Amino acid sequence: MAVFRESVPRDLRGKLMELNWTLVLLLVLLGGAGVGMLYSVAGGSWTPWAVNHAIRFSAAFGGMMVIAMFPPRFWMGVAYPIYVVALVLLAGVEIAGVTINGSQRWLDIGPIRVQPSEVMKLALVFALARFYHDLPTEKVSSLGGLLVPAALIGLPALLIAKQPDLGTTLLLIATGGAIVFLAGLSWKIILPGAIAGLAGAVGFFRYGLHDYQRERIMTMFNPDADPLGAGYQILQSKIALGSGGFTGKGFMEGTQSQLEYLPEKQTDFIFTILGEEFGFVGGLVVLSIYALVLANTIAIAISCKSTFLRLLSMGVATTFALYVIINVGMVMGALPVVGVPLPLISYGGTVMMAVLAGFGLILGAHIHRNAEPPRGAGLFG
Repeated sequence: MAVFRESVPRDLRGKLMELNWTLVLLLVLLGGAGVGMLYSVAGGSWTPWAVNHAIRFSAAFGGMMVIAMFPPRFWMGVAYPIYVVALVLLAGVEIAGVTINGSQRWLDIGPIRVQPSEVMKLALVFALARFYHDLPTEKVSSLGGLLVPAALIGLPALLIAKQPDLGTTLLLIATGGAIVFLAGLSWKIILPGAIAGLAGAVGFFRYGLHDYQRERIMTMFNPDADPLGAGYQILQSKIALGSGGFTGKGFMEGTQSQLEYLPEKQTDFIFTILGEEFGFVGGLVVLSIYALVLANTIAIAISCKSTFLRLLSMGVATTFALYVIINVGMVMGALPVVGVPLPLISYGGTVMMAVLAGFGLILGAHIHRNAEPPRGAGLFG
C-alpha cells in the first residue's frame, strides 16, 4: 500500500503560520484597488458595482483561506470529478444557457448565475495536474500521454467556442498547452506541434471565426478605419490612457469614464480608467503588484516536491498571467478585444471566485510543499 508522506503542520494554527502572507496581502491590495476603481466609475457611488465587488471578494477570500487548509490528497481525489462537473455545466449552457449581449455563456442555478467557462479554467488545471502526476515521466511524450490531455483540453474548448467566447477558448488552450509543456513534453513533438498549430490558427481565422470576431482582430491593426463602429472601443481606450499622462487626472476625474465615452468600463476596460485617473505611475504600480503575485506563485511551485502541486500551482499562475496580459494588451490596442477581465479588479462574480479558489490551492501548495503523494493516490490515499 502506498504511504502518503507529508511533513507539514497538522493543526489549524500551524497551517496559518505557514501561509504565504505576502501573497495574501498582494491579493488584498488588488481586491481593494478593484473596489476603489468601481466606486470611481460609478461616479462616486458604492452601487451598483463597488459594494457587490467588496462582498464577493470577502466571500471568495474566505473560501480561499478554507481551500488552503485542505491537504493535497483531497484535491487529487476530487480533481477528475471537478472536471466532469465543469464539463456538465458547459454542456448545460448549450441546453439552457442565458444569453447576454448576443453570447450564451451563463447558467442560472437557482438564485445564482454562473459562467461555467470560468469554472472550467480551474477544473482543467486540476485534471491535467492529476493526470501528469500519475503518468510516468517517460510516457509524457507517448501517444497515450498526448491523446488524453488533448481530449481534456479539446472538449471544453469546443463547447466554449460555440458560446461564442474566443478569448476564453484561447486562454483555456494556452493554459492547457503550458501545463503539457511543463510536464516535460519532448521538443521533438513541441516544434512540429507549434508549426501545425500555426497552420491551424490561420485556417481557423479564415473559416472558423464568426465575422464579428474576424473583424475585431483586423480592427486591432487599424481601428481608425471604423472609428464609430468596430474601432470605437480601442480608440476611446487609447484616448483615455494617453490623457492620463504620467501621474493621471486624479481619482474620479477621468473624463472618458465619467462622461460615458468608454463602454464596459466596469469590466473589460477598467485598466483604462485606472490609467486615465492615475496615469503611467498608477498603471505601473498595479502591474508591479501582479508581477509580485506571479513571482510568489512561481516560487511556491518550484518549492513543491510533488508533480501534482507543481503543475497545479503553475497552471493557476499561467491562467492568472494570461488574464493580465490579454486584458492589458487589449485595452492598449496591442491585442484584439476578446472580453477577458482584469483579475480581482474588473467586476464579475464567477471570475472572482475562480481566481481566488485557484490562489487557495496555491496557498495550500505552499503549506504542503513537502508533501509527496504517491502516484494513483485517491481521496484517502
